[in-house]
Amino acid sequence: MISGVRIRSGIRVAAAAAVSLALVGACASGSEGEGGDDTQGAAATCTAAPNGTPLTGAPPSPETGERDISTNPEIATGYRTGMTAVTADSYAVSTANPVSTEVACAVLRDGGTAADALVAAQMVLGLVEPQSSGIGGGAFLVYYDAESGEVQAYDGRETAPLSATENYLRWISDTDRTEPKPDARASGRSIGVPGVLRMLETVHAEHGSTGWADLFDPAIELADQGIVISDRMADSIADSSAQLAVDDDARAYFLLPDGSPKPAGETLTNPAMAKTLGAIATGGADAFYTGDIAQAVVDATATDSGGRTPGTMTLDDLAGYEAKVRTPLCTSYRDYEICGMPNPSSGGMAVAATLGILENFDLAGLPPSDVDADGGVPNADAVHLVSEAERLAYADRDKYVADSDFVPLPGGSLDTLVNPDYLAERAGLIDPGKSMGEAQPGDFGPVPLGVPAQSPEHGTSHISVADSYGNVASMTTTIESAFGSFHMTDGFLLNNELTDFSAEPVDEEGLPVANRVEPGKRPRSSMAPTLVFDRTPDGGRGDLQMVVGSPGGSVIIQFVVKTLVNSLDWGLDPQQAVSAVSFGSANTPVTGVGGEHPAIDASDDGAHDPVVQQLRDMGHEVSVAPQSSGLSALQRDGEGWIGGADPRREGAVMGDTGQ
Repeated sequence: MISGVRIRSGIRVAAAAAVSLALVGACASGSEGEGGDDTQGAAATCTAAPNGTPLTGAPPSPETGERDISTNPEIATGYRTGMTAVTADSYAVSTANPVSTEVACAVLRDGGTAADALVAAQMVLGLVEPQSSGIGGGAFLVYYDAESGEVQAYDGRETAPLSATENYLRWISDTDRTEPKPDARASGRSIGVPGVLRMLETVHAEHGSTGWADLFDPAIELADQGIVISDRMADSIADSSAQLAVDDDARAYFLLPDGSPKPAGETLTNPAMAKTLGAIATGGADAFYTGDIAQAVVDATATDSGGRTPGTMTLDDLAGYEAKVRTPLCTSYRDYEICGMPNPSSGGMAVAATLGILENFDLAGLPPSDVDADGGVPNADAVHLVSEAERLAYADRDKYVADSDFVPLPGGSLDTLVNPDYLAERAGLIDPGKSMGEAQPGDFGPVPLGVPAQSPEHGTSHISVADSYGNVASMTTTIESAFGSFHMTDGFLLNNELTDFSAEPVDEEGLPVANRVEPGKRPRSSMAPTLVFDRTPDGGRGDLQMVVGSPGGSVIIQFVVKTLVNSLDWGLDPQQAVSAVSFGSANTPVTGVGGEHPAIDASDDGAHDPVVQQLRDMGHEVSVAPQSSGLSALQRDGEGWIGGADPRREGAVMGDTGQ
């Protein structure tokens, strides 16, 4: 309970071990909740409340017999049935972990802004879900300032070292043309210059009201007193134990002396992280990007311990890092304006393009059936249309979108790829009764870019927050794959974000790939923090209506589209929209239909599920592997908010009751 103990900042938080044990244990892995059709739930407070059935480990994939990680940044961890939406009177927050949510909610309760809550939440997330996010990674943020009415996009994406070559991930050197060891992801070559702290400092300077140092106190106390390993974290540690064992610091923190993974219920204290956070609280982001912490990051990247290939990041790379403020990508969809992240994230473009294509179809006439707290059963024709639209959007994204500071976009702007007339033409390529399997990118004339080979891509946590002043933030934050690069220093893990670049700099025809490695470049992302506004009769921006985002790698685009369509076309509340069956496709013949959902019969590879069979009859190669989204959604409800957190992870929504 947050009201237990007052610490230096004036933000109240209970003794850390008790808070993490009570919240992570009760909310993530052992709560008892009531299912049913009451989608309005009880009014929220800044405390965790039971919601849905207990979260349990995901079953093995019906296709492989193992837990599937082919499209997920982390192992899937099950599904909490019967979750109901949470209501709040004036402010609300949803993060991927109830401890982080409670701390962020307390910031809002004590008069902080959405920017303040982001800082406090991120610092705690690095402790309670180190496999997913932390200060050793990066983030993208879309922020709405109520006073000015302005929407801003903040880019805290990692960058490649200035010494990196186009073959940095491909081979060790021009004279040793073997892959970095043990592989590109677990080598020092995968580590990009972290960006999240510089970005958060920029946002806080522009939109914060609580003192910077005060926002670090909850995380410092948690690091000192300990957090309790949740079932989800324990599963992740076990899944990655062999890789964690290679790094001395990671092995000591996550594994027992005999090398076995630390189990659920074990308390993790992190005095090194407490010291690191204390330095950043006092010295600002400069304490991370220069001095002792920066040297520790460089040393960890350059290590060859365990036979790992070193990276070439330098102190100058860290000192020179800049977070960027970019113009958000805002497009229309029916009666709404959708604002998302521009490149180097492809998420905003792909979401906008998919919706722009779907606007040419009557999706409202294809709603889910048997709608309940879990969102009901999707209509196979709707799944088909959405998946085909996504194939077309991904085809353009794959070919054209990268860091436009290095690679020009067709027509010099994302507007070319989301132009309504162009998207209407793309919609004409969809056969309502047959899947195209794989789409071709649009033809924009002589654009000398190759099409890259498909490679895994990840993104792993999300925060949605609305404060009592009307400011709203949607931030997706990541260290890339589970536990990043497995390199740990000063209490935190370093990302493996550079593996979001294409390792092959040219395609089979010798054309340069847009998302190839270049010095100082930011790798393309799929992160899609999104804000939804009403449109005024004259087509202008109206009131803010919704905040959406998710982790999930390249599948983030599909998760966000699913949630928006569920809400805007089919009228589901935020919890139903988030809980509903996950479905969609990248630009491959495979269409995913999340087999973890109770509405989908994943037995015998979906052979007995009507939706799956209808899709297969239309030519889709359907996968029913469990999905591992981490969606959150907040929706306006008069002067207040209704929120939903993903039943596939351990997140929670909290806010005020006006008392």
